Amino acid sequence: MTATLLARDLSGGYGHRTLFDSLNLSVGPGDVVGVVGANGAGKSTLLRLLGGIDQPQAGSVSRSPGDAFVGWLPQEHERVVGESINDYIARRTGCAEATREMDEAAAALGQPATAGAEDPADVYAAALDRWLASGAADLEERLPVVLADLGLDLDTMDSNEVLMTSLSGGQAARVGLAALLCSRFDIVLLDEPTNDLDLDGLEKLEAFVQGLRGGAVLVSHDREFLARCVTSVLELDLAQRSNRVFGGGYDAYLEERATVRRHQRERYEEFADKKADLVTRARTQREWSSQGVRNAMKKAPDNDKIRRKAATESSEKQAQKVRQMESRIARLDEVEEPRKEWKLEFSIGAAPRSGTVVSTLSNAVFRQGDFTLGPVSLQVNAGERIGITGANGAGKSTLLRALLNQQQPDEGTSSLGSGVQIGEIDQARSLLTGAEPLADAFSRLNPELAQDEVRTLLAKFGLTADHVTRPVEELSPGERTRAAMAVLQTSGTNLLVLDEPTNHLDLPAIQQLEQALESYEGTLLLVTHDRRMLTAVRTDRHWQLTAGKVTEL
Repeated sequence: MTATLLARDLSGGYGHRTLFDSLNLSVGPGDVVGVVGANGAGKSTLLRLLGGIDQPQAGSVSRSPGDAFVGWLPQEHERVVGESINDYIARRTGCAEATREMDEAAAALGQPATAGAEDPADVYAAALDRWLASGAADLEERLPVVLADLGLDLDTMDSNEVLMTSLSGGQAARVGLAALLCSRFDIVLLDEPTNDLDLDGLEKLEAFVQGLRGGAVLVSHDREFLARCVTSVLELDLAQRSNRVFGGGYDAYLEERATVRRHQRERYEEFADKKADLVTRARTQREWSSQGVRNAMKKAPDNDKIRRKAATESSEKQAQKVRQMESRIARLDEVEEPRKEWKLEFSIGAAPRSGTVVSTLSNAVFRQGDFTLGPVSLQVNAGERIGITGANGAGKSTLLRALLNQQQPDEGTSSLGSGVQIGEIDQARSLLTGAEPLADAFSRLNPELAQDEVRTLLAKFGLTADHVTRPVEELSPGERTRAAMAVLQTSGTNLLVLDEPTNHLDLPAIQQLEQALESYEGTLLLVTHDRRMLTAVRTDRHWQLTAGKVTEL
């Protein structure tokens, strides 16, 4: 179905706080709109409004036609206890809801019609059309093919039996991608779809988005994904309290945004310089006028009326010039100063250098269920910067645990060197979790800091008074990641371990992280599928994992 999604004068936020207003957006067939902005700017809020999940504070969202099938896929996989892979995909694709509506409509056909109500036959016909449009009719036939293509082994996995809660993060990401590939939405709304995907998954996601006949609105901080997929960019600028659609792709957006911001600054500086010049001239004229009157009163005797009259006329002329100058100032078109964008200032706390050998694995084998890593023999030396890549499920996170001595080998040996101080952001962001308020959780990890110091530090990471009192589990993934970065800044580290650090981070924070890594002098273990980060961050060695085997490239 050819469908269009239209937002008019849209305002969104939560509580009494408005994150964006007067937003206008049209999404038609072939449009892929990338939504960018800092964490907290309202990107996920916007997708929920466009999907009809929440109601706007003002404005409207409409679909043409009215029954267009709009799918919203949130950034976290929402693994429900007891839900199988099949049930999860049916829910994410809208097939489960369409099936329920059709079953209810079918049941109503046998009931007596209610006066004034819609004809049950018409209700059933509409429900049947939606069921067919959702792809529910052949979902069971399509699903095994898609799962197999994504590397989920159905010879050992019954997707009707395996629960989503039993899957690893990488497996859950691939199932989430399978849901997207099986979907039949007229317009799709994607919130951070690249999170946890490996390079193969990213390529499949890009092919899906590039092949869409309908429209799409996606939130992503993956710069390469944006550059390859979007046809326009909607920027939510929290600092300027503005929103704007930039035509063209992501790289064109970066260039145009830089030009727009430069022109805004130039216009303001030109206005400020002109106003300052007029104010200075008016002040000078005012001083001259006052000085002229004082001099006339001092020098002219009372009976010298001619001289006093001339001095008075001169002062009146100066006063007239002052009024003219003040009038010119009032007629200036006011140019508001561009607000300075909040900028994360991040550095990694350093610890004294560790021993020469940081970590060693010797013919080590690690088993986890059906998966085996090894045998592997590796040595990490002080100051080395190692990039680690591989498909989901290849063993990257297991390798990190092995190198950090967090998992003991089933065969062979492993050892951690002397003086090693580990700083880690793991894939699950498990350092800060649970129902404890953020300030308390952070203080527990940094007992030497007073409460006011904790709050000041977290504020530098964009975590304000509203965040520090909230339970950690209620923070967004991006906010939890920034809190973990704050921990890295306070603790001394000579072995830095980052497992997919860009997941959920906004673009300014990613760039700050890359800059901090450039100046970091300790040992680095970096796992990432962010293709631009792989290019931007300097590494000495590159390990590739394939099915539990490590190859140095």
